[in-house]
Amino acid sequence: MATLRVYKMRADAVVPRYKTSGAAGMDLAACLASPLTIAPGGTARVPTGLRIALPAGHEGQVRPRSGLAARHGVTVLNAPGTIDQDYRGEVQVLLVNHGDEAFRIESGDRIAQLIVAPVGSGARRNRARRRRLRQHRCLEGAIHQLGNSRLRGGADMLCDELATLEDHQRWDAADAVL
Repeated sequence: MATLRVYKMRADAVVPRYKTSGAAGMDLAACLASPLTIAPGGTARVPTGLRIALPAGHEGQVRPRSGLAARHGVTVLNAPGTIDQDYRGEVQVLLVNHGDEAFRIESGDRIAQLIVAPVGSGARRNRARRRRLRQHRCLEGAIHQLGNSRLRGGADMLCDELATLEDHQRWDAADAVL
């Protein structure tokens, strides 16, 4: 079983926990010295007072709490936010207030959910994929088909692309045996 290590940067930080046995995510709580208000249309970076160490081959996904979105129009700005396996800074949640009224957050308020999920088949496979990427200038109006994804490039657009469709198919076959 993979272990998520959590370090409390402040004594009043709330360690994430699953609220029920069927919960998909752990609640993340605000850790604030004083209340924070997000104006309608405004955004805020809300600290949790936590640093985490994700298990190898996993990422953290920061997702909105549906109740905040439904009742107040408050959601995670970059949903889902991604926490990389090697990130060791404080976990902070970017919130946006799409509601019509200011939204007040106090220390200890649940503001988002954290889901720990495996990434591909682990770090070895991800390193292999990164080696296959190269950057080039796309031709104007060109369509590059790579598996199921399509990239439409403008004259000055830079694209990250797997070298050619043939190489892509060959690499997929090689990945299947990793």
